Amino acid sequence: MKALVTGATGLVGRELVRRLGEAVVLTRDVGNGQRRLGAGVRAVAWQPEIEAAPAPAFEGVDVVFHLAGEPVAEGRWTARKKARIRDSRVLGTRHLVAALHGLSALPRVLVCASAVGFYGSQGDRELRESAPKGEGFLADVTESWETEARAAERLGIRVINARLGVVLAPRGGAFGRMLTPFRLGLGGTLGDGRQWMPWVHIDDVIGLLLHAASDERLRGPVNVVSPTPVTNAEFTRALGRALGRPAILPVPRLALRAVFGELAEVLLHSQRALPGAALDTNYAFSYPALAPALVACVAGAI
Repeated sequence: MKALVTGATGLVGRELVRRLGEAVVLTRDVGNGQRRLGAGVRAVAWQPEIEAAPAPAFEGVDVVFHLAGEPVAEGRWTARKKARIRDSRVLGTRHLVAALHGLSALPRVLVCASAVGFYGSQGDRELRESAPKGEGFLADVTESWETEARAAERLGIRVINARLGVVLAPRGGAFGRMLTPFRLGLGGTLGDGRQWMPWVHIDDVIGLLLHAASDERLRGPVNVVSPTPVTNAEFTRALGRALGRPAILPVPRLALRAVFGELAEVLLHSQRALPGAALDTNYAFSYPALAPALVACVAGAI
């Protein structure tokens, strides 16, 4: 496939471009993107919140992977931060789709990143792709984000809304932020630890994005999560075992709120998301179980 990728310098984007081997990437900083992503990449400048994506970048492209977005879990949610989270996704996707309207030859599929944040917090309920939207800021942003992507369907493009869970990768992302405190024996559950945590290994994130791009049976929401979600308490114990460290220091809700502000509530959300669409189309997970995924991440981080 000839692919165009946005958000290519992020955790998922870098690994996707590495797997693709070559791609066109839309990036705010062409020089930085070219240096970080290597010789197989053609970097093209784009400011997603303020302009339509440049039409020449789509020439010959048959698959678009739209991964760009302001990081959600970095920094407190000030009004300005929340505006960046929303605008980078909603306006960015609108401006990407706007560029498609002017093309003489359209890509066949748009795989647009989304998030299990769509479901809000729903306790122990199993959340397949047909589950209803939840409540809260992220659920509202994700609904608007997906709506903007689905506008491409009117052009005859197959659209995938890839609802990512907590991505585990050896370097960076959620795992990278957890590694140091757990190695120091300071890891522990968040709140009471009973909230469900929809994790997924980076290898399966890339595998599922490529699967979604190639399998014509898939369209609409696809949960990019492992088939075995765990509670935060189970995750905490498993990571402690993988590192050979105790994980006995719970972080109370009030302490989370003091440190993270409104973001703390998202860290306590319970999302028992399941990859129904992936399993229905026979995707074979590289890491269906948590323990081997954590062992692989620990080994890769050394």
